[in-house]
Amino acid sequence: MDALDLVVNRRSASRLSEPAPAGEALENILRAGMRAPDHGTLQPWRFSIIEGEGRERFSQLLESTARQDNMDLKAIEKAKQSPFRAPMIITVVARCEDHPKVPRWEQVVSAGCAVMAMQMAALAQGFNGVWRTGAWTEHQVVREAFGCREQDSLVGFLYLGTPQLKSSTTVFPPDTAPFVSYF
Repeated sequence: MDALDLVVNRRSASRLSEPAPAGEALENILRAGMRAPDHGTLQPWRFSIIEGEGRERFSQLLESTARQDNMDLKAIEKAKQSPFRAPMIITVVARCEDHPKVPRWEQVVSAGCAVMAMQMAALAQGFNGVWRTGAWTEHQVVREAFGCREQDSLVGFLYLGTPQLKSSTTVFPPDTAPFVSYF
């Protein structure tokens, strides 16, 4: 698959199984994330890999946090099971610094670009994933677990693995007209 096909036909896969990327494949994914646009060469991203026993620890963190927040039993169970949706999760934190030329929002967008680049690198190597956000990215307990400071943003969780299902849906080229104008 060439690069253009990869980008214009990208589709997330939420049903993921073993194997997860490892070795050179994982290193390629991380290097792709490091190539995200980066004004000021700040490298405003930090990656935390959750796999193996780490998924169990993350499950325990989410479950105990859901219980502390008095969530209902269904929400607690969902929190407990969410780390097992894929064999690997890469948590991406935008590690933001005060900078006279690079505003915080731009550093967060750069970290977001790192997530996209990593998902594309996974796809190029026969893996896939899904970028998940939601309330856990804003929760103080979860933020602290991943070393977020007040000025940092937990950009999301990139779930990675081998797609369980081949996409049966054809990706049709979108009509760009409603989204494009010329200045």
